[in-house]
Amino acid sequence: MNFNYANPYPSTRIPVFARNVVSTSHPLAAQAGLRIMQKGGNAVDAAIATAAVMTLVEPVSNGLGSDAFAILWDGQQLHGLNASGPAPKAWTPEYFRAKYGADAATPPMRGMDSVTVPGAVRGWVAMSDRFGKLPFADLMVPAIEIAERGYLMPPVVQQKWAAATPLLQSQPGFAQAFLPWGRAPEVGELFRFAAAARALKAIARTKGEAYYTGEIADALAKFSKENGGVLTREDLAAYQPEWVTPISRDYRGYTLHEIPPNGQGIAALIALGILEKFDIASLPVDSVQSQHLQIEAMKLAFADVYHHVAELSAMEVTHLQMLDDAYLASRARLIDVKKAQNFNVGNPVKGGTIYLTAADESGMMVSFIQSNYMGFGSGCVEPEFGISLQNRGHGFSLKEGSPNRVAPGKRPFHTIIPAFLTKDGQPVMSFGVMGGNMQPQGHMQTLVRMIDYGQNPQAACDAPRWRFNAGLEINVEAAMRADTVQGLRDLGHKLDVIDDSYQDFGAGQFIWLAGDPAVEGYIAASDPRRDGLAAGY
Repeated sequence: MNFNYANPYPSTRIPVFARNVVSTSHPLAAQAGLRIMQKGGNAVDAAIATAAVMTLVEPVSNGLGSDAFAILWDGQQLHGLNASGPAPKAWTPEYFRAKYGADAATPPMRGMDSVTVPGAVRGWVAMSDRFGKLPFADLMVPAIEIAERGYLMPPVVQQKWAAATPLLQSQPGFAQAFLPWGRAPEVGELFRFAAAARALKAIARTKGEAYYTGEIADALAKFSKENGGVLTREDLAAYQPEWVTPISRDYRGYTLHEIPPNGQGIAALIALGILEKFDIASLPVDSVQSQHLQIEAMKLAFADVYHHVAELSAMEVTHLQMLDDAYLASRARLIDVKKAQNFNVGNPVKGGTIYLTAADESGMMVSFIQSNYMGFGSGCVEPEFGISLQNRGHGFSLKEGSPNRVAPGKRPFHTIIPAFLTKDGQPVMSFGVMGGNMQPQGHMQTLVRMIDYGQNPQAACDAPRWRFNAGLEINVEAAMRADTVQGLRDLGHKLDVIDDSYQDFGAGQFIWLAGDPAVEGYIAASDPRRDGLAAGY
């Protein structure tokens, strides 16, 4: 790909060119990954170390109680890892309706009854065991040091930390962990997390077993029981992450790979499959027509995903049926180039997240994402070990007939999705765009900019984005051209212009292979919507 390096968008970032590189949303985390590579570790080792640091420096988005997913290129082939945890064995629709009323549609948004088994730590171990070079304990060293010594609060994380405080300060353990002065830290203020350092040391010493079968598991089970939850030591001990085969679809000579359901990555594949039926490259990159086609393709994708996607074994249709070319062509024909529409689900049966990516000069590339779901997850923090727990259980349905209906040991619908791009079976780019349902939308928008329009990864990252919500409602960034905004309104889109890019439009990290990784290396980008950094050597 011959990129255009004239970036037409305001940005404080430039592409980073290096043979070994880490890109994520906090500089200390990116530098931790490079530190591990400089000690002889590979990209997998760097990704694990980076992920551990991210639990500390961006706790709004993830923590030691997160879930995770990964797609990695080992130098020969792609591998997928699903490290999302299941429902506790006591969770049934009857359990929730007895506690929250017969009209409850989902498990609660916050509190212990929103917490599924956290999967990230065993995900780290699984990656290390299969592909890592250094001892697992070595990978925890940078995070332990940061937890003990502390770090100065960056501006974007601080803004979201302060915003979440009124909502979560009464949740068990939250104030003790995250309001050390009775308030959120200020920008530039030193934050230490001694409890998390204890957890990381135990995780390092036992290769994660303390978390699932040892002292941390005991503490989590006790904390859950004391605060009205039913997560048990047995639930934790039984959990294992799953190696999976990524699902994929071709687009303009490239192949996009996503994690299969229970994740929403299939939405990006569907949208691109629909969009491929149009000659979008013939339209100006930031034009009304180009943006309208992308929005409508994404709407069609979400109409199917929200209806059909759940734990793979519970789905009534297969991902192959949802990605069938004839079916996607029939969906594409529903798009009116002159009018915004509210699409219904089709019938394909015929008969607040962190993302990081790392790559090394051997050619290993890792696309990794972990999340507490909504800001600070459940809001519950086990105090002895500082385990900030996700609220993925809120993603279940309690409705009869839903493929995503809660059941013991079942995994909920997940929003976090790593992505990977190949061409002719060879690696091209490890990337992701975090942020709830913005993730497949960000995958599609940035890929269209790079593949159809030749924008370099940093420019594609910097460009103004839109976000589809529901019906005809979309949000657009304040940086979007005024004539494009008005043109979309004229087509019938119900549009709000949003100044808060963090909240609505996600943040991406990109590593594009420039050639031989040992010679040309990589082109990396980091989203200006976060405090992040693409760093390399």
